[in-house]
Amino acid sequence: MTDVAQSGDQKDARRALANGYLRAKAQKWLSVLVAIWMVSGGFVIIEPSPHELMVFLVFLAAMLAGVGIHRGTLNLFNLLLVFIPFALIGGFQVKYNDPSRGFLFVTITMFLWFAGYVAANYVADAPRKHLKLMMNAYTVAAVIVAAIGILAYLKLIPGHELFLRYGRAKATFKDPNVYGPFLILPAMYALQRVLLGTRRRAWLAGGVFLVLMLGIFVSFSRGAWGHLFGSSVLVFALIYLLEAKAAERLRMTGIGVAGAVVVVVALLGMLSIPSVSQLFETRANLVQNYDSGSTGRFARQGYAFGLALEHPLGLGPLEFAHLRVNEEPHDTYVTVLLSYGWGGGLAYWALIAMTLWRGYSTVLRPSAHRLLLIPLVATYLPLVIESAIIDTDHWRHFFLITGLIWGVTAAYGKPVGGRNGRQDALI
Repeated sequence: MTDVAQSGDQKDARRALANGYLRAKAQKWLSVLVAIWMVSGGFVIIEPSPHELMVFLVFLAAMLAGVGIHRGTLNLFNLLLVFIPFALIGGFQVKYNDPSRGFLFVTITMFLWFAGYVAANYVADAPRKHLKLMMNAYTVAAVIVAAIGILAYLKLIPGHELFLRYGRAKATFKDPNVYGPFLILPAMYALQRVLLGTRRRAWLAGGVFLVLMLGIFVSFSRGAWGHLFGSSVLVFALIYLLEAKAAERLRMTGIGVAGAVVVVVALLGMLSIPSVSQLFETRANLVQNYDSGSTGRFARQGYAFGLALEHPLGLGPLEFAHLRVNEEPHDTYVTVLLSYGWGGGLAYWALIAMTLWRGYSTVLRPSAHRLLLIPLVATYLPLVIESAIIDTDHWRHFFLITGLIWGVTAAYGKPVGGRNGRQDALI
């Protein structure tokens, strides 16, 4: 009996040693995979994209590395469970498209939602360490993508036409209206460091912000322009009201004035190029030709909402463009009703409403993690507003930001060690 017990103990010890070795290796590779995952989000030419493949690898590595499932993120997963059956039913309502195309569309949506859940738990595990890794990699990708967009628009790189659409920069995305908003979250973290960081790092962050701003400008996306302005105002206001001390508020005021001058000079420099000035004048009009008329954007949205009310199970993804007009409604809140039916659409609306509530109700409370959250909520609100004039339900960074808000808020009360805690929260 003693020999049998000793043999069992030895097996347990070997198993524990193997598990420990596997976990250590997984933890080592997890950081690398997460960084690649974030960088791949900037290169979305096809669907499914490399970004989706990386989610699988990150999820597997996270499980092996012992990343926990946090109670504060469970409702994000519960909403996905509510969404899935309605989305699948909606996917099979298609009449004009190939059913496989409809199934692929809803599968990508479910997968991106799940990717947000993976990101939420990863960040909740170690908010500062993990979010810093993710956003540093995201920022590298954003700067590269913005540089490609700027250089392509100015025709300074070979094959520049591959990175343009309708004369507007799209860089490594399929559409300028996705490329521009992709750059905004890292721009907000850079802006926060400009406002609160040490002088040397503030200058570096200012350079990053300027590159990303110019990248957004050459997208000539009115939604992205408004998004950048709205998010910048929110970052400034939330820091000024919630985080800054008296001396920092004075510094912020000076930086705000100086920054506005730099931005104006940079934009005037771009507008001195005749082709840029002409396109800017065209795009700066609030109402474009395709917005008005019986088949314009706003008329399509009203027609689409009426159809959604008549079809509880939805019409199926991408079906609307085969009806009275050959273009999508460009309103996410209507599109999700058409694509996923009433049940799926309401689950999607609930996702946005709950994320907004979690983000803004939490950011008002003091925490060592508040500076992690401010750029996220400041980016998310304008993104939610922009979703009313464009389809965002397949934007990778939309679900990523959603997951990051859930992750940071789930760990909001976690203590942070170190003497320089506040500066360490700046990304």
